[in-house]
Amino acid sequence: MPQGSKGTFSITTPIYYVNAAPHLGTAYSTIAADTVARYERLNGYDVALVTGLDEHGEKVADTAEEKGMSPQKWCDSMVPAFKDTWDLLDVDYTDFVRTTEPRQARTVRKFWNDLYEKGYLYKSSYEGWYCVHEETYYAESDLEKDENGTYVCPECHRPVERMAGEQNWFFKLSEFQDKLLKYYDEHPDFIRPRTRRNEVISFVKGGLKDLSISRSTFDWGIPYPFDKGHVAYVWADALLAYFTGLGYADPDRKGEFERRWPAQFHIVGKDIVRFHCVIWPAMLMAAGYPIPNAVFGHGFLLTKGEKMSKSRGNSVMPADLVKVFGVDGYRYYFMRDIQFGHDGSISMERMVQVYNSDLANTWGNLISRVFNMTGKYFDGKVPQAPASAAENPLSSIAAKLYKTYDDCMQELDFTGAADAVMELAGATNHYVEDSAPWALAKDPAKADELASVIYNALEACRIIAMYLWPYCPNTSSDVWKRLGLPDLNKLTDIEGQSAWGLLPAGNPVQNGDALFPRLDLDKIDLHLE
Repeated sequence: MPQGSKGTFSITTPIYYVNAAPHLGTAYSTIAADTVARYERLNGYDVALVTGLDEHGEKVADTAEEKGMSPQKWCDSMVPAFKDTWDLLDVDYTDFVRTTEPRQARTVRKFWNDLYEKGYLYKSSYEGWYCVHEETYYAESDLEKDENGTYVCPECHRPVERMAGEQNWFFKLSEFQDKLLKYYDEHPDFIRPRTRRNEVISFVKGGLKDLSISRSTFDWGIPYPFDKGHVAYVWADALLAYFTGLGYADPDRKGEFERRWPAQFHIVGKDIVRFHCVIWPAMLMAAGYPIPNAVFGHGFLLTKGEKMSKSRGNSVMPADLVKVFGVDGYRYYFMRDIQFGHDGSISMERMVQVYNSDLANTWGNLISRVFNMTGKYFDGKVPQAPASAAENPLSSIAAKLYKTYDDCMQELDFTGAADAVMELAGATNHYVEDSAPWALAKDPAKADELASVIYNALEACRIIAMYLWPYCPNTSSDVWKRLGLPDLNKLTDIEGQSAWGLLPAGNPVQNGDALFPRLDLDKIDLHLE
């Protein structure tokens, strides 16, 4: 099955603020998107994975000034931190959009000029409360007070500023209240998980106010074509990076946007769900574009009950954990152990426990045992199994794997998909134990039975590696290589390749280093606090 034979599949990460290097939470969103993207490539789709950096706004300009740099130089200096981290974690994105790029400016100007001409924008004075850090306007009823009685942002708890008399351009968001509620009702899977959906519906039913989409008090942003004195409000800019990454208004990518939009998934943190589920679909309705199939707002990563962040001093960098667990061990833990959509408490103890149990003891040990026995009993080649070998307890588990795994992936239930794969891995270990090939090898009359056992165990390893590839691309590719199979990166028919008995007899089987050496918690000098 050639890549893209099932059509296109588009998925995005948030467009990340440029002000801080990627942390575990940033990587969490990105690895989740990459896991889905990798699976859908295996599944025969032509996949686009868009990520990028949100580089405009007052907060960025202020930070650059503090650093003694121009905003552009500050943004340029931060790009390697993101790209290097995504490379480290084997994130295979198709486009990395920077909102300071000329192509993003082209997208923003065209999109908003179209809405201006359609009558969805107007100019008026703004009066209200603004948080520079969140780059968000708040009604007074939304604000909290600190111990001194000062109004603070409900998200970051920093003091807010009173804005009065500034002329802004507004988007008629209030006109879309009923249309949005109708859309949510007709598309119950648009906002996921359901807890996020309930929050958004409650917010919209509370009443929508028109949205300020410009600022004129600073110039670090994209000027609007209909008013050069106003630059785009950060969310009026950043959301459109999804369009840019898929080829919108790009003369060098004619027809691509039309093929790839709407996206199947926007993956975001739960703190920015409102922007993606209220402002963004209203913008798209006004412009006449389809709304993405789903926005998935995942939970926060917690240590000792607190959200991980640099300001709290409990932020660990991805590279720190990769040094301990390896890239695949890192990726697997965050996708396997934390139920996507919920807040997840993480600890070094739990990470080591999952790594040792699933990867070292179950999967890695299985590969080591079976490949070693193949070398010992069959000169390092896949044995020719009798026809009766197809009747075994592993083939029946494998036969159900595609549907279970695919159903989980459509819901972004990474834990459920990994459970399904580990069920086959665990069953294969039990199968080897129960069959005792070391005993069969002592009896020449049981040569066919020995060949059946080893072939079935190797075939299960082939299938397990294929389904673990979205989580563990390096080790899975290594297993296929050791089995004498083609490059797993080029596979585009996971359903067809799930059929039992496709491992060719006679293929060389190579032993190698342990996929996942066991870890000793007491010897790890790193803490998640």
